[in-house]
Amino acid sequence: MGWVVGHSYIVYAPLIYGCTTILYEGKPVGTPDAGAFWRVISEHGVKVMFTAPTAFRAIKRDDPRGALIKKYDLGTFRALFLAGERCDPDTLKWAEDQLKVPVIDHWWQTETGWPIAANCLGLERLPVKPGSPTRAVPGWDVRVLDAASKPVPAGQIGSLAIKLPLPPGSLPTLWHNDQGYVASYLDEFDGYYKTGDAGFIDEDGYVSVMARTDDIINVAGHRLSTGGMEEVLASHPDVAECAVIGVADAIKGQVPLGFVVLKAGVARPDDDICHEVVALVRERIGPVASFKTATVVKRLPKTRSGKILRGTMQKIADGLDYKLPATIDDPVILDEIGVSLQSVGYAMKPSK
Repeated sequence: MGWVVGHSYIVYAPLIYGCTTILYEGKPVGTPDAGAFWRVISEHGVKVMFTAPTAFRAIKRDDPRGALIKKYDLGTFRALFLAGERCDPDTLKWAEDQLKVPVIDHWWQTETGWPIAANCLGLERLPVKPGSPTRAVPGWDVRVLDAASKPVPAGQIGSLAIKLPLPPGSLPTLWHNDQGYVASYLDEFDGYYKTGDAGFIDEDGYVSVMARTDDIINVAGHRLSTGGMEEVLASHPDVAECAVIGVADAIKGQVPLGFVVLKAGVARPDDDICHEVVALVRERIGPVASFKTATVVKRLPKTRSGKILRGTMQKIADGLDYKLPATIDDPVILDEIGVSLQSVGYAMKPSK
């Protein structure tokens, strides 16, 4: 209940609308298998489920063909909602193909209190463009800005910002810290709320959130989205989940480094898969990405709400001191990441 999605979607909204909420606590795999969600839906006649994309990537990893889905009667199930982090197109397509129901991605933040961009089924179901939560929800004026606070052309990546005033339900300040509110959210772009996310808006008004602005990397003067590279890695048939970070480079400033988690049952050599994903990025994004290194890991470090700890991974790769995040789900994974990094030539410093 500590995250805004928890109390909004689990408590307030269902009570207001007269719904029954079933809260499933636990992992979507290994309890006892990757059919845990489908069992709950079947047993209780669930109509709509809300979860994070990371849960579906875990299910896809353990049950890539969806065999466990077919074991249960999902006749009552009408729609799947995903949020909490970016939903990559491959995960979206897998969920659509396996469940045969609308898969609704949306983008919002604790600070905003409710979705900024979403496919609002109660208003009008919009055509889905994989990788986009569709258009801004009524009340939100979303813009894409450059470093000088100027709007950028359609399709060009920049900082996602909300033109003031913010709609009702958004944070009006920070607790006992009005100046901190101004400094954190309003100072950088005059007249706008800074979301801290980077992305673009296409010619149809569809918003695509590609990464946190901190995850936009600068490779030899080119600003590149790690989210775009992750899309390419996730499209490889053997990859269940992935992450791309920018690591320090003496010549280019930063270069991308990829981590991939393989689907269950993949028996091919790790090196072959790494060579293939590197070639895919070169083919689809181009040599400008300078994507040359990928490593296979068993799992990725995440918060308990499912967000990948890319910043911590970057510090490990750069050999910097780092603090163990208080919200980490399993600290042991960071040691595993360190071992994988050492295998491709990076040093690891212990946490503090």
